[in-house]
Amino acid sequence: MAILKFHKPTEKDEIGYFAPLTWPFWRAVLVCFCLCCLVGHWLEMPYCWLMDQCFGIVADDYAVWTDPWYHPYWVYGFGAVFMTLLIEPLKERLILRRKTLWGAFLESLVLAIVIAMVLELVMGWLINQPDPATGEYPFWDNSQLPGNVFGQAWLVNDFFIGLAAMLYVWVIFPVVCEGFALLSPKAANVVFALIVAAFIAGVTASYLELKLWEKY
Repeated sequence: MAILKFHKPTEKDEIGYFAPLTWPFWRAVLVCFCLCCLVGHWLEMPYCWLMDQCFGIVADDYAVWTDPWYHPYWVYGFGAVFMTLLIEPLKERLILRRKTLWGAFLESLVLAIVIAMVLELVMGWLINQPDPATGEYPFWDNSQLPGNVFGQAWLVNDFFIGLAAMLYVWVIFPVVCEGFALLSPKAANVVFALIVAAFIAGVTASYLELKLWEKY
């Protein structure tokens, strides 16, 4: 529980959270899924503004500008689950192998960027092929951007995704786990149920609101 205190992080603060055979682990994963669906939406707004200012690649009618603030962006929630199941155990192994936390952090950051690039590239090859007649990409077009990978992945995106992954596995997920550990099992389950219920209510309200907008 030391991670909730203000002190220099140690190896013990960052390992032991990957415990997929326990309920506390999955409780924390589900809470992070709910939180990241919303926080990812909020972070996408300044990120899209920055990318539009620098590269002019965000459409004026992009949904992030009009969606209710409590509307979930599911990709970030599922991304959090993916990071927990893949990058968290990698991070813990790197910590045990490296002499310093900084070394483990930098190596895990590089791995996260590479993983993000590969995923973006594979997703692009599968679902984002350009139209044979017009050459237009159906979802995103990185082909003209500096640092693109085969016209699909974009290293700028992958770098920021890697940073987000580091923030998640080094700070957010451990803090959520430790926060629940401070509570009794019953109280932790009550807090978990309240968070999930609030998330479901927000999701329902946001989709109803968007449905009403479509009618008018």
